[in-house]
Amino acid sequence: MSVSTITPWVIGNWKMNPVQADALSLVRGIKNLLETAPIAEDQCHLGVAPIAIALSQIQAELSSAVRPIYTVAQDVSRISGTGPYTGEVSAELLADSQIHYVLVGHSERREIFAENADILNAKIKNALSAGLTVIYCVGESLEQREAGQAEAVVLQQICDIAAVVEAEQWKNIVIAYEPIWAIGTGKTASPEDAQAMHAQIRQGLSQITGYGATMAILYGGSVKPENAVELAACPDINGALVGGASLNAESFHKIAHAFANTQ
Repeated sequence: MSVSTITPWVIGNWKMNPVQADALSLVRGIKNLLETAPIAEDQCHLGVAPIAIALSQIQAELSSAVRPIYTVAQDVSRISGTGPYTGEVSAELLADSQIHYVLVGHSERREIFAENADILNAKIKNALSAGLTVIYCVGESLEQREAGQAEAVVLQQICDIAAVVEAEQWKNIVIAYEPIWAIGTGKTASPEDAQAMHAQIRQGLSQITGYGATMAILYGGSVKPENAVELAACPDINGALVGGASLNAESFHKIAHAFANTQ
């Protein structure tokens, strides 16, 4: 399978937004747009990552969409199963609620909540063991990029998880490259820079797993309709992890349409 045959993903990471009524309105807007301007499942996978307390409600609302839109958890516990762990939600509990996708490694979790490689590895191991698909986020800071360390940092973040991912589990991982300096700042890596990093990521993955050539690698970092077409044209960019623009149904649909048109 060549890179060009990878079905892209567009996932909206809503972060700590919005209130429940607005979340339902947003989902209904996305559903309506997909009815009037369809995007086929084999052209682009779609997902949304709402706040934890809205996961089941959003999933129920999405069940009546004209095509699959996957509900993605923004986080998962490093602790498996059930037990006396106040505030935690395990991978098994997500799976029990039919939530089969989860973000792990987002820079906000790494930086604000001090999630290091050991914590992230525990989360990934539990998620994969429970049958979840992991969207694993990697990315460098502005200081690291300016110091010429961007590729080394990102490839190390990928190597970090190799110890806990079994050979056949790599097919259940999607990589999301998000340069930290572009998240929520309005700045975006140029398509050339983003493609260069994605190519390096794919090369690194191919040295670790036989699935490297077929894994989706998404770009995140101020993705919006205005830059989605250029990003989608890059051969190693297989979709987008969208932040602020995913809180607007029309913007989210336009971004998804841009990546669907690459198929």
